[in-house]
Amino acid sequence: MKKSKLAVFILAAIVLTALPVFAQEDVLVKRMNEVLSKGIEQGHWQVNSDEVNMWIKTKATDFIVVDVRPKAEAYQSGHIPGSIHIPYNQMLKTENLAKLPKGKKIILVCATGQLENLPVVPLRMLGYDAYTMTFGYASWIKDSGGAEQMQAIIEKANTKNYPLEK
Repeated sequence: MKKSKLAVFILAAIVLTALPVFAQEDVLVKRMNEVLSKGIEQGHWQVNSDEVNMWIKTKATDFIVVDVRPKAEAYQSGHIPGSIHIPYNQMLKTENLAKLPKGKKIILVCATGQLENLPVVPLRMLGYDAYTMTFGYASWIKDSGGAEQMQAIIEKANTKNYPLEK
């Protein structure tokens, strides 16, 4: 009898300890779904290089460009005027979030448009008006390394004839 009471007590303790964790996960999943479900109607949170260039030329103050390339050397070798550098994998650190104004559009940019997509949903979940710049620096800089990477991938795909299911 004592063993069964102990087993019930342990089971109850496990369940009561686990419930808040599952409840938190459920809240997080619901919040992610809320953000993702708005993607289509909000243009997938993308802007293009012409828009960013126009905002810079007209001295718009309702946006900030964040260069998310992982290496500082890439940023130092050339970046969009007025941008700041926060590597994508450090974006959610408290000190870096403090650099991002919630009342402005946050335009994320990387070499090819791939890495900039990683922090956009978490930033939106945190209440930031975050966007990516379509194709990143490949759409901004003539003969960019990102454009060369993309062209090499396209050429490789053209020679491989990978299978496609319909």
